[in-house]
Order: sequence, then structure tokens, then C-alpha cells
Amino acid sequence: MSVFFDTNILLYADDADAGGKTRIARDLIRASLADRTGVVSTQVLQEFYVNARKKLHIEGAAARARVEVYLGFDVVTITPALVLAAVDLNRLDTVSFWDALVIRAAEHAGCDTLFSEDLQAGRRFGPTRVVNPFA
Repeated sequence: MSVFFDTNILLYADDADAGGKTRIARDLIRASLADRTGVVSTQVLQEFYVNARKKLHIEGAAARARVEVYLGFDVVTITPALVLAAVDLNRLDTVSFWDALVIRAAEHAGCDTLFSEDLQAGRRFGPTRVVNPFA
């Protein structure tokens, strides 16, 4: 069983103002690193870095160090084929392009679970089910 992390989960792990969400996010990340079930994409890593700097005001070197930690997950490289698959999902569904790219990356990696606060919890995309860990 593998689990895909959307950017918001990684950000909550470093958000001092997120209350209980911080603990939940950190526990999920720790467990997934330990049992080697976690997956992220290059898109998620990029979004994490930009938002850690911009929204959480994390210093550049510290944000980079956190990205290095997340490289301990399996990393899906966004390819032209995944971009086209996301375009198709966006065209055929009410999913934003960026969310569609996350979904297609999770499917590509064979993930059973996609942890996200932003997508519809319980919804399935192929074999991948969206789970809001904070619900």
C-alpha cells in the first residue's frame, strides 16, 4: 500500500498555526517515511518549497532541507504524458488542472490513498481514493 501526499499536508507539518493538523500531518509523514510507503511528485515538492517560503515564511535553507527530507519518499517526475492525462481529467471533470496533475501522479505511482484536504474526501479516481486526514 502506498500513499500520495498533496502539498497541503506537507505544509501543515510546518505550520505552527495549524493546531492539531500539524500533529496529524507530522505523524502521517513520519510513518510513511519509516515504512517507505510515501509518494510525492515533483509538482508537490515545487509547490511545497514556494508556499513554505511565501505563506509560512520559512527561510530558504530550511525549506530546502525540508524538501531533502521529502526526497525520502518515492518521487513521481511529472512527464509530458502525465500533463496530457491531467489535461484530459480537467476537460472531462470538475477538477482543476493542478489537482488533476496530483491525481494522475498518484494513480501513476499506484497509490491506494491520496491524502489531501483540498479534494473531495472519499472520491475515487481509478484505484486511488482521496482521504482527508483531518476530517
